[in-house]
Formats: sequence, structure tokens, C-alpha cells
Amino acid sequence: MSKNSLYFSRRVFIKNTAIVAAGLAVSKNVLAYPDADHTYTSIKELSDLIQNKKVSPVEITKACLQRIERLNPKINAFITVMGKEALTDARIAEREIRNGRWKGPLHGIPISLKDNIDTAGIRTTAASAVYKDRVPPKDADLVTSLKLAGAILIGKTNLHEFALGTTSHISYYGAVRNPWNTEYIPGGSSGGSAAAVAAGMCYASIGTDTGGSIRLPAACCGLVGFKPTYSLISTKGIIPVVESVDHAGPICRSVQDAAILLNVLAGDKNNCNHDYRSFNNIREPRIGIEKNFKASDEIRLIFNSAVNVFHSLGCKTTAVELPAIAPSIVGDAEIEAYHQPLIKLSKSLYDPVTLNDIFLSKAGGSTDYIKSLKQMEDDRDTISERLFKNIDVLIIPTTAAATPTIEYAKEKGPFALEPTNTDHFNYYGLPAISIPCGFSENGMPVGLQIIGPRGGEQKVLNIANRYQQVTGFHLMYAKL
Repeated sequence: MSKNSLYFSRRVFIKNTAIVAAGLAVSKNVLAYPDADHTYTSIKELSDLIQNKKVSPVEITKACLQRIERLNPKINAFITVMGKEALTDARIAEREIRNGRWKGPLHGIPISLKDNIDTAGIRTTAASAVYKDRVPPKDADLVTSLKLAGAILIGKTNLHEFALGTTSHISYYGAVRNPWNTEYIPGGSSGGSAAAVAAGMCYASIGTDTGGSIRLPAACCGLVGFKPTYSLISTKGIIPVVESVDHAGPICRSVQDAAILLNVLAGDKNNCNHDYRSFNNIREPRIGIEKNFKASDEIRLIFNSAVNVFHSLGCKTTAVELPAIAPSIVGDAEIEAYHQPLIKLSKSLYDPVTLNDIFLSKAGGSTDYIKSLKQMEDDRDTISERLFKNIDVLIIPTTAAATPTIEYAKEKGPFALEPTNTDHFNYYGLPAISIPCGFSENGMPVGLQIIGPRGGEQKVLNIANRYQQVTGFHLMYAKL
């Protein structure tokens, strides 16, 4: 299936015949990690060990930093490693937990941040020479939430320059490479975030998503990537792409880990307040399958296998048609509004490809912008109810084709990995998750996208977790 050997945790055991329907082929070279190696332990499991003082946050953080030192030259996932700060915070977390002041499941867990998320006193570059010396004075809102939860912030991850692409090939700090095969892209724009988690350099990363930039790299790297309902997680303090459709969210290894992170990142705005300790299965879930999604033959075959798994779980499926998006200038207008002042000052510091994309956009005047923005807001008010009237969730492949090589990305440009199946749900502002569902012929992971109604995070998480529990694709790792 793949040139890479596939790893399993010793605890992993294939229990359900639905795996056969999903087409899961297990390598003959199944290896077990020793009990003391927590590289691929879930956040929930690791948190229990830390809370019960069986594992030290300091030792876990040191292990992540050692792995970054060994693997980052090959993967190029990190722009800035916050080693000194992370170890200081880990020692504080260890002392707090020892003294009975456990803050919750992220306390003592090493997490990274996409390098367009502001961190006070730590450079935030957006992977551009324009911002190579930019040091914000204040943390982004979500960084404050993570710190209050006791998370250990271990570094800032590489991305497609200014998050204006899906390959993470264009970056002032060099291309990010996929841990499954370094000749391939990791997806983008949150490519460094996904690569860091897939390579075991941290336990989760926070990315941003304007048209698929959390879900696409999660799919390419065999991970879970979750974009919740628009504005559920604050984007204040994040360098914008298109503020009206920008989302923030976690990239991690399991749906349960995504629920843990959502509870912290959304805080009081989390209308589902999902209990990460248990998932309540929806009785006979009604699943919509989008009629006209774009997919290559092999992606369609893998997707059909995933549909068969849902059938085996007693889910009802029905074909639905995704409403068309009205022509909109919101994206072009907001990109130009942010970048034109920077271009006047620092045009020569932009990558020429990024600069060309900005100049190619054709934003209209302020009247057209206000009209398009109003149309989008109206659509968000109506589309969710209309689309989910007779279904609980919608499923669709995350990517339209298998993960491409870096050489292909060089040839085809910053959107060589098409966001065709993801960008609608940014416009609609709907919660959407990508979970692993198999492997393509080139041995690279493939993602399944599950979308819910506005505010329907709990439905999305429940159904995604149900699929994950009977397939186990999220427990497979690339040999590094």
C-alpha cells in the first residue's frame, strides 16, 4: 500500500469487520512502541497519566524538543521553537499538578501554534519576509485560553506565506514536507501544524482555515482537523486572510482530542460544551452525501468505502445537493485591503507568486463589498436550516485528489491542492471536520470530511468519533 512502514500503538487492535469494508490494509511490519514512549499517546491518555503523576510534563516536553531537533531539519515544520519558554512552563505545570492544582486535560501538554497567531514577545511571521522581525506585544485570544488551561506552547509552525495557498511550499522559511513521504506536500496553509503533529513533535497544533487550511493538511497527514462554526473560536490576534470567513481550530490525532481542544478554545461560547470523556451516539444518524462533489476515481472509491462503514453502523444515507454560492467579492476585497498598505512599504519582500495572486484579484468598490457581505450573512442565516432539514450531517471527501508531490506543487502553483470540497463551508460558516479514512495508491493518507449545521459541533464530533472507533486509521503513523 505504501513505501512507508505503518506504525501501530501496542494498544491498537482491529476489532470490527467494518475495517474490511473500509479497505484498511495493515502492513506486515506492524511495530509496537514501548510503554514508556508516549510520542503518539492521545491527549486524553497522556493527560490522565500526568494528572495521576505517572508522567512528568517536563519529560514529555523534553522528548518533544528532542524530536523537533532531530526531525525538523527534514520536515521543516517549525519556524520558531520556544524551547526555553516551554521547559519553564512545563516545570511550573509539574509543580502545580504535584500540589493538587490540576487545570484540566491540556495541563502540561505540549502544543504548537501556526505562525500567523500572535504570541506576546515571540515573533509571528506568517512565513513571510515582510514580517520576519514582527514581534507582537499581545497574545491572540486563543493563546490566552491555552495558557490559562496550562498547555505548554512549544513553538510556532511553518505555513504557506500569509496563508494564501494550500501547499505550504511557498514560505520565506522553506517548504514544509509531509512526514509520510518528504517528497510530498503536507497540505496548507496550516502545513507546518499538521506536519508537526504527524511527526510526533507535539500533541496538537492550532491552525487557521479560510477555505480548507485546517482540513486539507489534516487529510494529507492522516490527522483530525476541525473547523467549528464561524466565530465560535475567536480569531482576534490572528493575521487575517479573509476575516469574514477565517476560522481557527485544532489539528490533532483523534476526535476526542479535538473535543478537548474545542472546549478550551471556544470557552464560554461553546454552545455544545462537549464532554470529552464520553460520546453520545445519535440513534440512526441521517447522513447526507453531496451529489456533485469533485473527486478522482481513487478518492471516490475510498469515499465509497467510508460510506459503507456508515451503513454497517446503521446510518441512513441520502443524496443532497449543496446550494450554490452567489458570486462574491468579499475574499478579494479583504485580502487587498489588508495587503495593499504592506505592498506599498515592502513589495520586494513578498514571494513573487504570492504577490501575483494578490494583484490578480479583482475586488469591486465599497458598495459591491457591502452588498456581497450582506448576501453572505443572509446565506449563513438560511443555508444551515435548509441543508440540514432532513439530515444530521453531510459527508464529502476532504480532497478532490490524492496528495500531490512538491514538484507538482511547484509546477501547478499555490493552489495545486484544490480546496473545491472545503471552501463552501467557510462561506456558510458551518462546523466541519476531516478525519483519516484510508490511503491512496501513492501511500499517502486520505481524509473524510463531516459537516454539521450551524452550532452543530456535537453532532459532527459524535459521528466522526463513531467512525473513528471502528476503523482506527487515526492510529497509523509514518516511519520516521
